[in-house]
Amino acid sequence: QVQLVESGGGLVQPGGSLRLSCAASGITFRIYAMNWHRQAPGKERELVATITRDFSTNYADSVKGRFTISRDNGKNTVYLQMNSLKPEDTAVYYCNANPKYWGKGTLVTVSS
Repeated sequence: QVQLVESGGGLVQPGGSLRLSCAASGITFRIYAMNWHRQAPGKERELVATITRDFSTNYADSVKGRFTISRDNGKNTVYLQMNSLKPEDTAVYYCNANPKYWGKGTLVTVSS
């Protein structure tokens, strides 16, 4: 059974940082490109960051320079380090083993 379990969300003040984690099981993690997506209230889900099996990364323009995606194949885990958070980063963040496996999400709220 495939499971992707996100953790690390919460409430943070503007300018603060959070690190999200996504632990995978039931898949050969190292062969998958891994993505982080987010969905803000009333908006469509958007792709935030990607890391390929070869550790190449790509980011949405809105998070470039603030967010960093990384992976640890030994721990079957992908991370999203989020710095300089803004209120517009408030969303449910989902990890995805491209293309078909999804986690249930973790809520990030950026507010003072």
